[in-house]
Amino acid sequence: MKAQLILEDGTIFIGEGFGSHNDSIGEVVFNTGMTGYQEILSDPSYCGQIVMLTYPLIGNYGINRDDFESITPAVKGFIVKEVCDYPSNWRSEFTVDEYFKMKNIPGIAGIDTRKLTRIIRQYGTLKGAICSIETDGDEVLRKLRQTRLPIDQVRSVSTKNSYPSPGRGKRIVVVDFGMKHGILRELNNRGCDVIVVPYHTTADEILKLRPDGVMLTNGPGDPKDVPEGIQMIKEILGRLPLFGICLGHQLFALACGADTMRMKFGHRGSNHPVKDLATGKIAITSQNHGYTVDAISIKNTRLEVTHIAINDGTVEGLRHLDYPAFTVQYHPEASPGPEDANRLFDQFLAMIEAQKQEVPTHA
Repeated sequence: MKAQLILEDGTIFIGEGFGSHNDSIGEVVFNTGMTGYQEILSDPSYCGQIVMLTYPLIGNYGINRDDFESITPAVKGFIVKEVCDYPSNWRSEFTVDEYFKMKNIPGIAGIDTRKLTRIIRQYGTLKGAICSIETDGDEVLRKLRQTRLPIDQVRSVSTKNSYPSPGRGKRIVVVDFGMKHGILRELNNRGCDVIVVPYHTTADEILKLRPDGVMLTNGPGDPKDVPEGIQMIKEILGRLPLFGICLGHQLFALACGADTMRMKFGHRGSNHPVKDLATGKIAITSQNHGYTVDAISIKNTRLEVTHIAINDGTVEGLRHLDYPAFTVQYHPEASPGPEDANRLFDQFLAMIEAQKQEVPTHA
């Protein structure tokens, strides 16, 4: 079935539709990863977005039961150069086309993804629509330009109720702003007693769970659209050790008096180099974000920049100068991507242990 991708600037790409035949509107972004399409399509941080993959062949190892980062995908569509109809992998259970039909996600293949990437890099992310070739393009364009992108993505993807993932180690409260399952796996692998709570959980409710530490997860959208999270962090800071990832990193910065800003086309992929300013070492990281912490705004806070992106110099890590709290913009759990930064989970647990060992002094 022929399909078309229409951008809000009037650009039209014609290709072959796969997955659902429904029309879909979303923010068009690109991801530069060479593998990991299953984790990408199931990453809650892509809520409301149509994801284009710059690697040309997608679906060659199929879809399996093990590599999902959420139960229900939140992407609005997929754009690829070529989609594989006959995957070759012993774990494969579905083709991408079959899975997208099951989950009602539209896709388009056979378009010039290099051209689309250049458009986004030049003009920034754009609203786009995937629809049938028979759909009136002028009508779609009119609707597209009138459409306002959602601002409630975190509410859409966060868990509705708290739930445990039991262990016999340190108790970690994970605040779910759109959590990838990889974060939960890393904590479970370290024996942590995890309690996952919704994004709007208050500081008092978290403290009643008597955790040893708090983790702020990744998630979609603009951090300024999540005031509940910012307020909670302000009240938790200094009372419990804290580790934030991606959106959690941005919310932490806002809670500490810094500012965030929208990026032109963001960082999305599993090949982003990041420099640790303390050691000078470079890690190749997995990233997925369209907002960043404003480096200038950090000067008037009690925050210190710990990591920067090699490609554009943006802030990739922060730590608080007074309290046991640090955050990173990238994904140390990878899923997909390299595991260069996996040690940050151990660093978080070591920080909790060090905090426990501190004996208060009395005058």
